[in-house]
Amino acid sequence: MAARHLRHFGYEPTVYYPKPTKQPIFTALQKQLHQLSIPFLTTPESFTSALQSSDIILDALFGFSFHPPVRPPFDTVLRAIIAAKKPVLSVDIPSSWDVEGGPPEGGDQVGHDFMPEYLISLTAAKPCVRYFKGNRHFLGGRFLSREVAARYGIEVPPYQGADQIAEVDVGATVEKL
Repeated sequence: MAARHLRHFGYEPTVYYPKPTKQPIFTALQKQLHQLSIPFLTTPESFTSALQSSDIILDALFGFSFHPPVRPPFDTVLRAIIAAKKPVLSVDIPSSWDVEGGPPEGGDQVGHDFMPEYLISLTAAKPCVRYFKGNRHFLGGRFLSREVAARYGIEVPPYQGADQIAEVDVGATVEKL
């Protein structure tokens, strides 16, 4: 979880998950957050309030298997993120976006106008990156072997030394997909 890493690097993250579960992975993550004294917000009001004092928002509401539309209670969260007018770093794909088709079409769908400033693609850029018009795009993790990358025609950028992240030129990324 990103919040753990941020805490270890000296930042003060706050976590909000709008639909808690009793799943073991979720309860284990909550326990880790508690052990690191990372606030876990439990109400929409506490989340909205925390947005006002945030420097940056880490958007990781959905995974790459998400298919629009955004449903409650996540629609309220995404609206609050957009309304906060803070820099947003989306993980893998921006919330509300389809992994293949990008942002939802039509002004009536939540997130049709959502464009984060930053995107970090995990392992490889997803097809929707062609719609990304933000400031910076990063590729995170050295998870692909050369053989797998070659099989799927994925260009893995050079990572410097032991770095786990590489910046990708936004314009080049759009043209290659």
